[in-house]
Amino acid sequence: MADLMTAAELGALLDEGADLRILDVRYRLGFTDGHENYLGGHLPGAVFADLEAELAGHGAPSDGRHPLPSDEELERAARRWGIREGQSVVVYDDSRSLPASRAWWALRRAGVADVRVLDGGLGAWREAGGAVEQGEVVPPPGDVVLGRPGTADVLDADEVAAWTGVLLDARAPERFRGETEPIDPVAGHIPGARNLPIVDLLTADGRFRSPSEIVAAFEAVGAGEEVPIAAYCGSGVTAAQLALAGSLIGREVTVYPGSWSAWSNTPGRPIEVGPVPEEADPLED
Repeated sequence: MADLMTAAELGALLDEGADLRILDVRYRLGFTDGHENYLGGHLPGAVFADLEAELAGHGAPSDGRHPLPSDEELERAARRWGIREGQSVVVYDDSRSLPASRAWWALRRAGVADVRVLDGGLGAWREAGGAVEQGEVVPPPGDVVLGRPGTADVLDADEVAAWTGVLLDARAPERFRGETEPIDPVAGHIPGARNLPIVDLLTADGRFRSPSEIVAAFEAVGAGEEVPIAAYCGSGVTAAQLALAGSLIGREVTVYPGSWSAWSNTPGRPIEVGPVPEEADPLED
């Protein structure tokens, strides 16, 4: 799976002196300690990438909590991270590769050819006996020239409303069904969406499940090989991880970056609660 890298593979490349740029993308919703945790211990040579400040933009509530940064802002960040033209990039975190997947997705769509997620993140690295170092890594500025995809390969709310393929919601089932909503103003899901919680695609230690298991999970919600697939989540971060899962099995997943945080903050957008019909319990005689 070319989009992933194991701790053993990364260790071997570092031992060989491979030309890599490693990004630490530690982030947890509601916390601001990602950089602090990075300073306390990170992979050798890793540069901190700030999800909130560098991998997301800022706008009105109707834009969602983590809208895309501008193409120019992302390129400035990538150069601050020290990425050079043609250089391979490895991204990791300590949160089941969720924020790392956002970095993977953002850089891949901007034209960086070789971006891989460290499967299992920092925990897998430590489990494999990998060394960590403390303090800030400030590399020489990079010279990478990123593409300018803008919004050409993502969906806005109107496009989601008109989507004719399968729309996947990566949130927890109880949020999808509208039983609880801890963050956004309204509970429920976008009409017609199918629920594929991202945790169903991961093992207990945060690694991706096997390709056959991921295929089975996609197929179970109707996201087959010939069906256009789109994805959303709470704020567009987990949807990027669903796009990564799709890439692991050769299926393109188009992301709605605004996700539920944008949809639920836009007056007039329809909302559904409960399971989709295929998930509903059959009526008893």
